[in-house]
Amino acid sequence: MSLAIIYSRARVGMDAPPVTVEVHLSNGLPALSMVGLPETAVKESKDRVRSAILNSQFDFPARRITINLAPADLPKEGGRFDLPIALGILAASSQIPGTELEHYEFAGELALSGELRAIHGVLPMTLQTHMARRTLVIPAENVAEAILVKDARVLAGAHLLMVTGHLTGSRRLQYEMAGTPATPETPSPDLADVRGQQHARRALEIAAAGGHNLLMLGPPGTGKSLLANRLPGILPEMCEAEALEAATIASVSGKPVDTRHWKRRTFRAPHHTASAVALVGGGSNPAPGEISLAHHGVLFLDELPEFDRRVLEVLREPLESGRIMISRATRHTEFPAQFQLVAAMNPCPCGFLDDPSGRCHCNIDQIARYRRKISGPLLDRIDMHINMPRLSYAELEGPAGESSTAVRARVIAARKIQQQRSHALNSQLSNRQLDDICELQQADRLLLQQAMERLQLSARAYHRILKVARTIADLAGSIPIARAHISEAINYRKLDRYSR
Repeated sequence: MSLAIIYSRARVGMDAPPVTVEVHLSNGLPALSMVGLPETAVKESKDRVRSAILNSQFDFPARRITINLAPADLPKEGGRFDLPIALGILAASSQIPGTELEHYEFAGELALSGELRAIHGVLPMTLQTHMARRTLVIPAENVAEAILVKDARVLAGAHLLMVTGHLTGSRRLQYEMAGTPATPETPSPDLADVRGQQHARRALEIAAAGGHNLLMLGPPGTGKSLLANRLPGILPEMCEAEALEAATIASVSGKPVDTRHWKRRTFRAPHHTASAVALVGGGSNPAPGEISLAHHGVLFLDELPEFDRRVLEVLREPLESGRIMISRATRHTEFPAQFQLVAAMNPCPCGFLDDPSGRCHCNIDQIARYRRKISGPLLDRIDMHINMPRLSYAELEGPAGESSTAVRARVIAARKIQQQRSHALNSQLSNRQLDDICELQQADRLLLQQAMERLQLSARAYHRILKVARTIADLAGSIPIARAHISEAINYRKLDRYSR
């Protein structure tokens, strides 16, 4: 047999398109040529493969070797093709049988000794291989990630010899037990650690219950970051489909997948010096950014006005659509980005505006310039804006508040109501759905009309007030939206008051 065909997969965004590795041996001077748009790391695989084959006690054929990575127009990158190339050479030179190769897909980087090293993007590869009804053979280091896919057929080897031993039948590899690992109970930051700030705690609970975006405004040291870090602890765990999607994003970005807590919602807090590419993703081979890594989780932006304004503006589209399209000259990649935004900022450049101590000496122009760093369209997309005043000594020494466990139970109950009613969180409702489930009394409509006229609210802000009011009613177990719910929702638009 002078021609061998091995199946593998590439990595393009969240997808793992199939790649056929064709290896042909022919007469002529010994040489190895590789075609099919291989990038540098793939071209260098010939040296790794040669050493791995020789160090595994096989013969490297002294013939002309042609390797084709099909389809020819799909760029190939990384060391994932080392293992399929090595097996193709061995099968083409009849050192291993090629009869069963069509039932497998292979991926793995080879060390010079023949050992298999871990690769990125195993999870989407496992999903696609499972759909193709083939068995995936990968390095042993990637097993914990691959078995997150239920019913997937996965074989793992630590060395090239282990894979060839399975194919020759001398020593079969054992199928890995696929399924979701148990999530151990581990302590997480508790809401009981936050003293005082009852108004902010209430807003955080509403935001968690409806999936609403939240902006906290207050002087330094009032607990803004402390509250934000406790938001994941009052959110319900992700369902398996959500967790698998979030883990896939981490896998393709090269981040480690925490298989022990893979259903826990992620919390991403990029520094304010982050670039637009770091935030939304990009690069010549587009990779996910922070907003995608926070998919189904929380994105916390501390010191919001310190971010570059152009960086913040790229958040507009994903906040509305829950997705981000990254376009380059040769390729277009879409990543999911359905995250909950929580931001914190000071009320003025020095941070002590309206403080009873009178420490603030910022003038009106300085305060206006500081707040103009956040554009109106971006602010409009944040459902809730709250003030967090400086705590008194009595509040700091007061009793601890409710624990995350108690608040989480109410959040889960409210979310269950929303899912049963519209199969979506209130923050994700369309305008037509709002009309159906947010009927108001005439007096309440008049209250909302007065608020819109006085604060000059946009149509988007109007709909977001309705969504927040619907969540407040769900937390109270109320089917209709009452006047108190509307009033509280309007009260969570603090910066609309300041900007007029």
